[in-house]
Amino acid sequence: MKIGIISLAHMHALSYIQVMLGMKDVTIVGIAEEDQARQEQWTEFLKPLHIPFLSSYQELLEQDVDAVIVTSENAKHHEHVLAAARAGKHVLCEKPLATNLKDAQEMIDVCKENGVYLGTAFPVRYSTPVAEAKKAIDAGQIGTILAIKGTNHGFIPEGWFTNPALSGGGAVMDHTVHLVDLMRWMMGTEVRDVYAEYDSRFSDDPIDDCGIVTLEFDNGVFATIDCSWSRKKMYPIWGDVTMEIIGTDGILYVDAFGQKVNVYSEAAGVKWDPWGDNMDTGLMHDFIDSIRNGRAPSVTGLDGLRATEVALAAYQAADQKKTVVLR
Repeated sequence: MKIGIISLAHMHALSYIQVMLGMKDVTIVGIAEEDQARQEQWTEFLKPLHIPFLSSYQELLEQDVDAVIVTSENAKHHEHVLAAARAGKHVLCEKPLATNLKDAQEMIDVCKENGVYLGTAFPVRYSTPVAEAKKAIDAGQIGTILAIKGTNHGFIPEGWFTNPALSGGGAVMDHTVHLVDLMRWMMGTEVRDVYAEYDSRFSDDPIDDCGIVTLEFDNGVFATIDCSWSRKKMYPIWGDVTMEIIGTDGILYVDAFGQKVNVYSEAAGVKWDPWGDNMDTGLMHDFIDSIRNGRAPSVTGLDGLRATEVALAAYQAADQKKTVVLR
């Protein structure tokens, strides 16, 4: 399987590369990176791996590649996915799928028209604690779900993440989509109503860095998501993904990054030493296996659109100070 990477703009790109380097019969053909500063930043890391930089994504798409991983700035996903699809390449696109619904739908349509798969990079589905929670729910261990409280906290990102023209939004866009995807997947239902509030409290940039999103699903479940960039740099890791799922027969607490040991040091303070699995490994194996076996990825372009739809509705609800009804 021959894979290309379009851009190293997103931090997950390097993790995906490391996972693929350990996979049997997978070759990374090249990385299309037009930003010279970004090329220079990662040349030292990539040189020993013998992965060439290409000057444009057009040049990459002319190569003999089966699929591409799009990890560019959010606003560029649309352009890159459409070009890849029209070149006959399968695509795994970083989240959020797009910065507006029109672009997201066109990405899905063009991939379908050209007979290629489109996957959305939601690796948290492949966290063992999350996967086990899904099994418990499907087995009826907590009865009927009534409500969910979710968090996705993180550091304030640097660079293009705080530029709305490239990111499409701040913490609400960046972190709401993960929890929405997990909730939809676990319950097999869609979001019906969205209300939200957001503000800028932690950053000097004029972008939302904290928010609370309130959802009601078609099955009547009520949920909240704290999607804030509220972690300080001294915190042991960039953030969290947690859910407290309340059912008629019990409560299930899920910590997607709970596979770690707390390490206390006078020199370094508190650090987390992870011992568990790598959710990016599950994501990459699923995507590549889907191509080999002629099936759609487990996390599809439609999953990406639905999560983006909720994030955009959250901004609309907060700005209009009223609930947005999706369906």
